[in-house]
Amino acid sequence: MAPAVNYRPAPGSIPTQPGVYRFRDAKGRVVYVGKAKSLRARLSSYFQDIGNLHPRTATMVTTATSVEWTVVKTEVEALQLEYSWIKEFDPRFNVKYRDDKSYPWLAVTVSEEFPRVMVGRGAKRRGTRYFGPYSHAWAIRETVDILLRVFPMRSCSNGVFKRSSQIGRPCLLGYIDKCAAPCVGNVSPEEHRAIVDDFCEFMAGRTKPFMKRIEQEMYAASESLDFEKAARLRDDLGAMQKALEKQAVVFGDGSDADVIAVAEDPLEVAVQVFYVRGGRIRGQRGWVADRTDDGDTASLVEHFLLQLYAGVAPEDARDAVPREILVPELPAEAATWEQLLSDLRGSRVEIRVPQRGDKRTLQETVARNAKESLALHKTKRASDLTTRNIALGEIAEALELDEAPLRIECYDVSHIQGTEIVASMVVFEDGLARKSEYRRFVIRDQEGSDDVAAMHEVITRRFKRLLDEQARSELRPGDPESGSGPMLVDPDTGRPRKFAYAPGLVVVDGGAPQVAAAKRALDELGIDDIPVCGLAKRLEEVWVPGEEDPVILPRTSEGLYLLQRVRDEAHRFAITHHRNRRSKSMVESVLDGVPGLGEVRRKTLLRHFGSLRKLRAATVEEIAAVPGVGPRTAAAIKSALEQEDTDAASRKRTAPQ
Repeated sequence: MAPAVNYRPAPGSIPTQPGVYRFRDAKGRVVYVGKAKSLRARLSSYFQDIGNLHPRTATMVTTATSVEWTVVKTEVEALQLEYSWIKEFDPRFNVKYRDDKSYPWLAVTVSEEFPRVMVGRGAKRRGTRYFGPYSHAWAIRETVDILLRVFPMRSCSNGVFKRSSQIGRPCLLGYIDKCAAPCVGNVSPEEHRAIVDDFCEFMAGRTKPFMKRIEQEMYAASESLDFEKAARLRDDLGAMQKALEKQAVVFGDGSDADVIAVAEDPLEVAVQVFYVRGGRIRGQRGWVADRTDDGDTASLVEHFLLQLYAGVAPEDARDAVPREILVPELPAEAATWEQLLSDLRGSRVEIRVPQRGDKRTLQETVARNAKESLALHKTKRASDLTTRNIALGEIAEALELDEAPLRIECYDVSHIQGTEIVASMVVFEDGLARKSEYRRFVIRDQEGSDDVAAMHEVITRRFKRLLDEQARSELRPGDPESGSGPMLVDPDTGRPRKFAYAPGLVVVDGGAPQVAAAKRALDELGIDDIPVCGLAKRLEEVWVPGEEDPVILPRTSEGLYLLQRVRDEAHRFAITHHRNRRSKSMVESVLDGVPGLGEVRRKTLLRHFGSLRKLRAATVEEIAAVPGVGPRTAAAIKSALEQEDTDAASRKRTAPQ
């Protein structure tokens, strides 16, 4: 790999205008494409001390052997050229969002003489109008089956259509009135085209005109005593209503929007999009990508917008680009993006962050979907046996362990300004979580927020118990027939001692101070054969005792991914425990003075409502419905909660600014 200084452009030779640049490797392949408001400022940032760059950026700079650029007039042109080059060269260091699955589309082949409706997957084709994508193929097929009763357009393959034309007899759909049978001349091409246009208008969200028209025709047929036609129109109306019921109304104003949310961690990012048309969710799609730099959420949104919209064909732009795009954070060049998308659509497009109401609620739902998508992606990756073996091997090699750590225990401390200090212990065996062996700790021997002291206490308590259980256990041989090995068991009950087994690796959430505290606790107990490391969240550095510098694992390392997953699970478990204790203590403190309400009833209230916030929102009748709480006590509880709210508001008003 060539040093970056070998091909750095001469000072002053880089223009200050907007433009797009390309890095090429020794074989002339484009490895990265980017855009900039000022080419000089942006490119200069790459030619600095390699240690200051993100690892992936540093790899890109040292892999490349040359850089070139093209100056453009506007930032909109820069966006368009950037997308064109990314699509043409497929650079290895650009963010690549991969579909987390192949999503089905509803397609209408409008370019054919007799257009056909079908459900398919994959890339779009010219001359076809698409709706979706949808989450489940079966759901859209069911909807199409219902709508073919109202819009009897062609849905058969070219082979079936040609065969019916040759024999002069329609297929089954023609006989059951789910196709107008253009194959045998029952309708002209113009009449069939009108049916197709109505179907497309309905699927595009313009449903009210059709519903109103069919309803008027139904009443007219009834008044003229044509009850058979009225009944048929009534069934058509019911079919359309049933199809609409499958798509919940989320925006009462019937607006169109794409709702985008991002879930991220230091290694990967997941994006989810809900397509809302006519106020209803028409489709959903998700992507997962590896992180290429330390960019914030705004930069991730910008990368995603580039992939999602920049390649839209002009003839599809009005359907593909909505009037409103809702994002978690505005990209740095939001005005430029709005101009580009407005030009593409042919009308005003707004990019904004929803603050309240239905749109804010829907984006929170999309964000939950993104988090679940990222968690599912990680779970699938972690469940692969080969990947787990590679990860454990990489950890053993990086930490210079004698063998792979088949049992990993990770510890984390959680508190808010030194109150309700708790800690968690999670266990991973063979790279998979063993939730039955998770443990929680309540820190009692300290005041204030001293994470190092708390970590020392937790490690001391856990491994003191390890020594105690090993001393009270006996080793019994395993059963060769079942394949089980020797195990430590309680001599009185014969049950295995779970905590009598030493881990192959102890991981703490934190850097050098937390690692030193854990090591000191083990040394004080006389344990010197259990390795310890820490994972610092900011830079994902692995710290080991007694070393001034951390161990740096590659961002693509399966070992780093496993350590990160273990650390995040310990953090999640600690946070959950802390929230439960905080909620419980808040309930107890607020309700201490309520007459007739003891510890048992307070626990019952907390268990029933789940949190103090939900208890505050409950009515007297809802509180009285809790077993053991009568109307009088419920009224006293509600009064105490309201008084607490009043006192809190008063303290806030009188607090010094």
